[in-house]
Amino acid sequence: MEFFDFGTIFFLVAAVVIFFQLRNVLGRRTGSERPPFDPYSASRKPAKDDAEASDNVVALPRKRAPGEPAADAYADIDAFAKPDTDLNKGLRAIKDNDASFEPKGFVDGAKMAYEMIVMAYADGDRKTLKNLLSREVFDGFVAAISEREAKSEKIQSSFVGIDKADIVSAEMKGSEAHITLRIVSELISATRDKAGAVIDGDPETVAEVKDVWTFARDTRSRDPNWKLVATEEED
Repeated sequence: MEFFDFGTIFFLVAAVVIFFQLRNVLGRRTGSERPPFDPYSASRKPAKDDAEASDNVVALPRKRAPGEPAADAYADIDAFAKPDTDLNKGLRAIKDNDASFEPKGFVDGAKMAYEMIVMAYADGDRKTLKNLLSREVFDGFVAAISEREAKSEKIQSSFVGIDKADIVSAEMKGSEAHITLRIVSELISATRDKAGAVIDGDPETVAEVKDVWTFARDTRSRDPNWKLVATEEED
């Protein structure tokens, strides 16, 4: 029998010690170890079964097509005008062509426009009128202003307020929406001649004015502003 020399025995003992040290440090495979880290799949979550996945699905509302009103889009119109009336049908037709249209908001805007137009006409403010009137109505207002200026006449006017503003009709004419309002306002107005004498109206009396004005807007236009297209003074 051959004997190992001292050097051989030393290396064998060293190898056994290193083996047991590595085993203690690294451990043994048991079948339950985590898989190696994959940097390309680490950000992906493990797939779940269909039942569990469906619990985390949030159904998004269907996106409406351009110009398509919501299911309850007519609620404000029905509250404003009695259903099945001509006025209600006309307002609904406008809503169908302009999903942002709201009758109450329109009336509020029309009242502001009314005051601006009345005061701009009295002051001869053509620039303001041009932005608020259709071409035909603007030409008529400018002609009256020019005639007044030619005679050196001036209108002294104070706007008191609007007592009532009601939509009396609404309709679509092609792509144009037309809405007519009956407006009852209070105004102090007097026209003075070149010498300053009052030739029309009364600078001390509040007068009730009744107007029937029609506003229009092309629903295909990006311009959201309505313009005055017709005026009529009610007796």
